[in-house]
Amino acid sequence: MARYTGADCKRCRREKQKLFLKGSKCESAKCPIEIRPYPPGEHGRGRTKDSEYLLQKREKQKAARIYGVLEKQFRGYFTEANRQQGKTGENLLRILETRLDNVVYRAGFAKSRDHARQLVKHGHIALNGRKTDIPSARVSVNDIIEVRPSSRELTPFQVAAAEAGEKTVPAWLESIPSKMRILVHSLPERQVIDTQVQEQLIVELYSK
Repeated sequence: MARYTGADCKRCRREKQKLFLKGSKCESAKCPIEIRPYPPGEHGRGRTKDSEYLLQKREKQKAARIYGVLEKQFRGYFTEANRQQGKTGENLLRILETRLDNVVYRAGFAKSRDHARQLVKHGHIALNGRKTDIPSARVSVNDIIEVRPSSRELTPFQVAAAEAGEKTVPAWLESIPSKMRILVHSLPERQVIDTQVQEQLIVELYSK
């Protein structure tokens, strides 16, 4: 399966903002964007004129990088969002938010979405009682996500239990660290999704 294998911090610098791809490192003074707050490359410090297309393209890239989705899958999500009722941009963000790896991350069971993706792929997570190793699996209302009993003593989950309460969990989810369980109470509305993305620019890009 294709995946990005380059440096995560370069992606943050390219977007000129923190995408929180490296967990705790993003919140420390060692974060490269704190030291070099300009795009990578020989001409990173130079000024570029941001055309309308470039702004739309960068916004799409930003969203894809935040959620760890490659172009083909992202375009598929947009097509699905466009077919649904309501605003396409909000539908797109809702689809991305309800990915299983994102839910594990949002609930505080992983330091980053990449970390959450790894935990899911290694078979540590169960969805409604069944082991699920597909990070892109989508959750629905009343779903129950749990760390499998055989995995609960592993260091990442012990750390997550110890640090419970330090991270704000979105209102549409309920995290129960003592049971290593996540409850999905509703699907997220745009106002509770804190991802710093202008989804309308993405809609404009794909609508051309």
